[in-house]
Amino acid sequence: PVFASFRQIFGPAVYSLYYPDSEASQRAVVERTCRGTVTNTVRVAEVAGAVAGFVAFTLDQETRIGEVLLLAVHPDYQNHGVGTALNAHALAEMKAAGMNLAQLLTGADPGHAPARRSYEKAGYTALPIVLYYQELQDP
Repeated sequence: PVFASFRQIFGPAVYSLYYPDSEASQRAVVERTCRGTVTNTVRVAEVAGAVAGFVAFTLDQETRIGEVLLLAVHPDYQNHGVGTALNAHALAEMKAAGMNLAQLLTGADPGHAPARRSYEKAGYTALPIVLYYQELQDP
């Protein structure tokens, strides 16, 4: 739903410039983030032995800011508390690691509405930011 929402907002021209292959680019982001680096922590939620979701986050010891990079819940397990549990777990790990602040970035589009509800439920405060795009090529 996120990419369909972006396509509707951007229009086909800008969308195709920014996301020439949205499925492949999203897969690459998830794989790169979840491979686990020295700075990324990934936690997986399982329900009855099946992967229900995951959260990936970083801990910046210098700034004392923990950042959620990705949080995803399989559609079959959405609205069953998995996202809430993943949020709570990530925040607890951040706090235990001495972080003073947690942050994340998500979309304001309709496709990200469930994510925003989950983050607000976890206690995050949203900062309204507007990001603009404009096609520069002749159509």
